[in-house]
Amino acid sequence: MANALKLKRWSLSKHQTLGLVGGLALVLWGLSGLLHPLMTTFGPQQAVFYPPQRPLDLTGARPLHDTLRAAGITRAAAVKIIVSDGENLLQVTENAMEPRRYFRLSDGMELAGHDTAHAVFLARHYLGVDDPVRTIRFVKEFDDTYPWVNRLLPVYQVTFERQDDLSIHVYTETNASAAVTNRFKTVVQTGFRWFHTWSWFPTGAEWARVLLVALFIGALFALAVTGVMMLVLIRRKGRAPGSRGWHRIAGYALALPMLMFSASGLFHLIQYAADTPEKVLTLSPPLDLGGVRFPVHRQWTDLTAGMTVNALSLVETADGVHLYRLGLAPDRRGGPTGAAEIRNARFDGVETTGPALYVNAATGAVWPDGDKELAMQLGARFTGAGPDAIRAMSLVTRFGPSYDFRNKRLPVWRIDYGAPENMTIFVDTATGVLADRVLDTQKPERLSFSLIHKWNFLFPLGRTAQNIIISAVVALSIVLMAVLGLQMDVSRRIRRKAKKETPATPVPQQNPAAE
Repeated sequence: MANALKLKRWSLSKHQTLGLVGGLALVLWGLSGLLHPLMTTFGPQQAVFYPPQRPLDLTGARPLHDTLRAAGITRAAAVKIIVSDGENLLQVTENAMEPRRYFRLSDGMELAGHDTAHAVFLARHYLGVDDPVRTIRFVKEFDDTYPWVNRLLPVYQVTFERQDDLSIHVYTETNASAAVTNRFKTVVQTGFRWFHTWSWFPTGAEWARVLLVALFIGALFALAVTGVMMLVLIRRKGRAPGSRGWHRIAGYALALPMLMFSASGLFHLIQYAADTPEKVLTLSPPLDLGGVRFPVHRQWTDLTAGMTVNALSLVETADGVHLYRLGLAPDRRGGPTGAAEIRNARFDGVETTGPALYVNAATGAVWPDGDKELAMQLGARFTGAGPDAIRAMSLVTRFGPSYDFRNKRLPVWRIDYGAPENMTIFVDTATGVLADRVLDTQKPERLSFSLIHKWNFLFPLGRTAQNIIISAVVALSIVLMAVLGLQMDVSRRIRRKAKKETPATPVPQQNPAAE
């Protein structure tokens, strides 16, 4: 009984001690956290979900290997045919971080500086606008306007001459939309980064940022823990009057969300303080194009009979065999349209490409092993591990906690490796790219941040419903937990101050003579 009483007093004392710092932390991180669902719900969305598509027909085209040799290209990081403005073009990436080169299929003529024009074409395609272009910026490093969570580099930022400063970042290597923004989203995103992640701290003072944020969030977590202890240990016969009563009632419903947000946020902060985010996206080593000599255009009709091909890329197996990868058109029936459907499709992950057919680039023979075998070989290339180290392997066609929408690349193969690698990688067979890599030690934090901090377990309800629920819980927490708690804390401090300033009642002095 005595121990229970001590625990009650201890939890009450600590809860009151942490009230000011924890309450301010809840207000600051709660209000700034509300900016994120505001940004994703009301921020600009691309008008078109799918990348530009056009059936590919190489009948009568100049041999691809002739075009490459005439341009003096003997090695390249990526070679593929992409849909561009008005026609399909041969795209060659010699250096992953430099603008790409483009050639016409009909005569092999190079289109000088076309990467910029292609970026504008993609921007107009995704946004559905015909406004004049104000600026085009080639982005090779992550910055405040294009943070590392977007993953893709290099990209072009195309800004249009509009009152809302509408702009889009496009990744020309895969014809992907990387990020859409306007003045509203820029302001909201800046506010979120400044007040939620404290990005305004100088780079050289990262340790101070982590320490201060950890102290604030830690105080909020401890405040929630002591509050739960009080709910369990201190029983009342009736509801307390005024703010105290409402504060206690709200605690039963909102204590768990406060624990979830603060604990997962603290875990995320510490994890990334110890493991600095890096650019994971990695292309395969440059291809030696000397073995590419099969005139695929001559047998195009026979190879693609009964199929609709909308992409072609050059890939290489582990033993140096070059393959043409013919990407087949996806089934578009019932595809997403409108801002809400496109927003959900981006976050849920709807495939933008179909299956593939592989043809030997030297002999023209169909390569029967297919995507899974190539994915295994890519895994060995990027990790150095053999097939025996693979614990599991699967095709990922939807985004989730382990591979989320920020990667902007589907479908990919997931390969789980055991010791000594102890990691999961995601590879894209279309261009031989390592899309993401997650160490086993990083997985608990990713799962925690996805499910406990961002509440992605609500995905079945839809993105809009998820944002509404999270916003409502956070808003109620700010009003009923932080504001009322701070009000009680201020009142208690005023009472204590008044009690200290009130002079003590004098004790009557006895007359010694009377004794």
